Amino acid sequence: MAPRKKLLKLGGGSACPGERIEPAVELVEKGGIDYIVFDSLSESEMLAFERHKLSHPDEGFDIYTERRLRAIWPICARKGIKIIGNMGAANPKAAQDLAIRVARELGLGGVKVAVVLGDDVLSLVKDLDLKVNETEKRISEFGDRLIAAHAYIPADPVVEALEAGADLVMTGRVGDASLYLAPMIFEFGWREDEWDSFAKGIILGHLFECAGQLTGGYFADPPYKVVPNLYRLGFPIAEVAPNGDAIITKVPGSGGLVSPATCAEQMLYEVGDPTRYIEADVISDFSDMGFEQIGPDRVAITGVIKGNPKPELLKVNLGVKDGYRAEGTIFYAGPGAYERAKLAADIIKKRLELISHLKADALRFDLLGINSLYGSSDEKPETVPWEVGLRVAGRTRESAEAWKIMHEIETIDNNGPAAIGRGLRKEDVTEILGYYSTFIPRVKVKTEVLIEEA
Repeated sequence: MAPRKKLLKLGGGSACPGERIEPAVELVEKGGIDYIVFDSLSESEMLAFERHKLSHPDEGFDIYTERRLRAIWPICARKGIKIIGNMGAANPKAAQDLAIRVARELGLGGVKVAVVLGDDVLSLVKDLDLKVNETEKRISEFGDRLIAAHAYIPADPVVEALEAGADLVMTGRVGDASLYLAPMIFEFGWREDEWDSFAKGIILGHLFECAGQLTGGYFADPPYKVVPNLYRLGFPIAEVAPNGDAIITKVPGSGGLVSPATCAEQMLYEVGDPTRYIEADVISDFSDMGFEQIGPDRVAITGVIKGNPKPELLKVNLGVKDGYRAEGTIFYAGPGAYERAKLAADIIKKRLELISHLKADALRFDLLGINSLYGSSDEKPETVPWEVGLRVAGRTRESAEAWKIMHEIETIDNNGPAAIGRGLRKEDVTEILGYYSTFIPRVKVKTEVLIEEA
């Protein structure tokens, strides 16, 4: 099949649900792009949407979807830019219903909204009683605590939606990079056995899935790594040729930086073995790839990227009711702040042992700014800050045990030592939705594409 385009331009619209919206607007207004792709999901975010859906069955999708669509869709409709995103999260059909309503309110009659279903495999994994990767035990041992299971769907159904003329494609748990691969497959007519092309596409998608991280957002580390105008960071654009070769850039004049260094840092993000990078669409070897600066904020992907046939198994995210978390923070300031924070931690610890007889799976006492990131230490730092926050957090199997922790956090300031106030209160006893994973045979997972016209 001959390519539909000689050059395809993709814009990276988001890295998370609550992403900034103005960089996406800038992309569709000034980027000259053909597609804008939105990534709303990580494992933790998917669990957050599942938790929300438990109490709000008609929701469970990216709550920024409406704001985002209202900001960009009229521009996209005028310029013929297609929109792809996994903002459907735990409830893609509800997201499609929302999009149809928004389109009609915006007067965008005739636009086609596609939704990809099939990533919800809860019943299937229960029937198959698969092995849990983290525990080596069977899924059945979770019992009623297992409430969600979402498979990483490949690009195929998104391509199907584009072939059907969709202007907006909304999905649940489709692989982040697969969202970018889909328009390349569609526009260039790549066959499934063109594994090297698939690998180029999936690696480009991996670079783009975190949007502003690629254009210097997470790269910035002054004075060693300076990124200009970070306050108005521009999001990335890919210029892709039919053979998968690509140039990375951004809107001229936008903030941020595109350099071999920003690209290399993002390339290593969440990567184990670069010779065997496994995604649902292809297994890639990018150990021989590189980056070359070919102009201001223009970087070409160089070297050789090889592809191997797609895996027979798909990864599945499992959401499990996994107990309760209690968390609170008390702040101390001025002379003796460190000593008072240490004393408060000791008091709470002893009261939980002697008074409450706490049953907890884990209990942490962190001094913010001293040992909360790099691990516990009883040594007094050489330079003590004037402000010290004591963070107390515990994980328990029963709600009542979590409340014991909260009770001691709440009463510590009245009963000494002197503090300046609590940052977190009772509302921070929350039920934990734990993340686990398994693998499911690809042939067992069936997807469906539903299209509705506004």
